[in-house]
Amino acid sequence: MKFCFLGGYDPAYPRNAVNRKGLVRAGAEVEACPSPGRLKFWARYPALAARAARAWRGLREDVDAVFFVPEFCQKDVPLAAALAFLARRRVVFDPLVSRYETKILDWRRRPPGSLTAWWNFRIDSWAFRLAGLVLADTGEHKEYYCRTFGVPAGKVEVLPLGFDDDLFRPGPEQKRDPSRPFTVLFFGSFLPLHGADVVVRAAKLVADEDRSIRFRIIGSGQTFPAVRAEADRLGLRNVEFEGWTPAGRLPARIAEADLCLGIFGSTAKAVRVVPHKIYQSLAMRKPLITLRTPAVLEFFVHREHLFLCGAPEPGPLAEAILELRKDNALRSRIADGGYALVKERFSPEAVGRLLLAIVARSKA
Repeated sequence: MKFCFLGGYDPAYPRNAVNRKGLVRAGAEVEACPSPGRLKFWARYPALAARAARAWRGLREDVDAVFFVPEFCQKDVPLAAALAFLARRRVVFDPLVSRYETKILDWRRRPPGSLTAWWNFRIDSWAFRLAGLVLADTGEHKEYYCRTFGVPAGKVEVLPLGFDDDLFRPGPEQKRDPSRPFTVLFFGSFLPLHGADVVVRAAKLVADEDRSIRFRIIGSGQTFPAVRAEADRLGLRNVEFEGWTPAGRLPARIAEADLCLGIFGSTAKAVRVVPHKIYQSLAMRKPLITLRTPAVLEFFVHREHLFLCGAPEPGPLAEAILELRKDNALRSRIADGGYALVKERFSPEAVGRLLLAIVARSKA
């Protein structure tokens, strides 16, 4: 089976990299047709159409070939649908998130009743309608697409995120140096769903109980200024802000950590996602704490693969950190369990095989 990845996507984005790598390892052929630079959709359409036409020479002999529109490329689905109609092929769309939910409800750039909100809702709706098959990273996200945008349930399939095992893999086991501070790592792009504010407030509670625990916070983004201001207001001496770190250097930072953190946001979107950072941390055999959500429970078991925090609040998170700090055996058990699970079910090969099976059985 052949896939033409078409749209203004970032080839280095984790979802994209895992899908393409997984498909190739699973035996599929992949033609990359990204947009030349960061162009508006109307400006990139001619270049994308020309690239797709060139790629079609290698796709036309495979009756199962599909046009694959990757994450965040809702505006490129109409072009893919037109090309697919002319070539009598199918369109698979992997939105990852809804534009409307992200820009309006999560980032709150405009009120829900605004023209911008209406426009982003329509973009999502058109993309879902024009695609023959829609992918969702969790069952919760599938239900949201169906409920909110009227997408038929039979048109949506669940494909978990996975991780890039060329970057995220455990290093040689070493005995922990007891003289080194116990380090808790949080990394991310500071979206509201990440709940970084909960992390810094939990750090204050942890410091009151155990000053030997250090927090390293990596990244920047929407909520970073407020989070940094909150840390300053609390006078935290056990928190280190490192700023943005290139993806290639992130595995080394994870390897240095004793405990990793997932997400703790209270937004509606937080309960529907299992972000890359969870798979990446587990893939490096690190114990991880994240918020208990329906989406996380689709794939992971509390105290077997990771440790779940019962509420998006500083108190429960601080209690979880202190418990794992004291219980070496529990940390080791969930680290081993999480690693074994993601290696089996969420590696590029596993994701690629599942994607091939989904597309093969669908009637997109």
